[in-house]
Amino acid sequence: MRKTLLLLALAGLALLAVLPLGGALAADSCSHRGALDPMYCDEDKDLVADPPKDKAQLKNPGTLVFTYAPVEDPGVYRKLFEPFMDHLAKVTGKKVTYFSVHSNAAEVEAMRSGRLHIAGFSTGPTMYAVNLAGAVPFACRGFSDRFESTHLIIIVKATSGIQKVADLKGKKVAHANPSSNTGNLAPRALLPAEGVVPDKDYKVIYSGKHDQSILGVNSGDYDAAAVASDVLERMAHRGTIKEADFRIVYKSKPFPTSSYAYAHDLAPELAAKIKEAFLNFKFPPEMSKGMEGATNFFPITYKTDWEVVRSVAESAGEKFTQENLQKLK
Repeated sequence: MRKTLLLLALAGLALLAVLPLGGALAADSCSHRGALDPMYCDEDKDLVADPPKDKAQLKNPGTLVFTYAPVEDPGVYRKLFEPFMDHLAKVTGKKVTYFSVHSNAAEVEAMRSGRLHIAGFSTGPTMYAVNLAGAVPFACRGFSDRFESTHLIIIVKATSGIQKVADLKGKKVAHANPSSNTGNLAPRALLPAEGVVPDKDYKVIYSGKHDQSILGVNSGDYDAAAVASDVLERMAHRGTIKEADFRIVYKSKPFPTSSYAYAHDLAPELAAKIKEAFLNFKFPPEMSKGMEGATNFFPITYKTDWEVVRSVAESAGEKFTQENLQKLK
């Protein structure tokens, strides 16, 4: 009897091994992923995760969890986004709650785990979010006819003897964090053309955030810093620093600023309402002031509008993998 049962079990396993929908074959029915994590599929080749094929995996939560990228003052941004969150709740018919994050890695992991539904990601970390968390970017802050942009700038104290990029050789230069576009990837990709190679010609010190790089230059901890121009402007407008205390020795061409994305597995009708809420919203005066004059959200596509950012990352040798994401913590 035991021998018969064993033979039947072995026969069953053999049958499962050859069934086209059985075992590993059933779990891997995706014909194209591109750079995406194995959790996701990109069969339409738009570089972002497709919605799940199994409708049972689509999510339609009663409460939408929203956040914005880790910034110099999370409390300020929570308040700035309140009018929009009220609007989002009205359009979607859902409750909306704000979830504070303290690192780019934590933000990406929150969406990957399903704890975060909508998020504003910084320029560089957007690529981690797309590849590892199934984020679908669809908007940027902007104006009626264009999206908001930023520049990589290299700043020094106004009293510094550093006058040009070549003078950075042998100095201590702050980079924000490994995933940052303007704060790390762009200087690594663009400065060699100016005759300076980060980590070879100057010592890179990761400060953690753009604002910490700026404050570090101001206090003398760093000789210079690679930062996003909009962060410097924002801190100056709020009185955190005086713009006259700094000098810019390098300025790049413009990059798109932070993206707004929803999780790929949200029900399509919910995702459509989220996009509608963003793209039909006009910033009230206080929100516009806090967003450096931006007046609305502007539609974007990751494939087209993040091409320049991906090119910089590729030139810098950055790989958007789980291993590298862990280094951002």
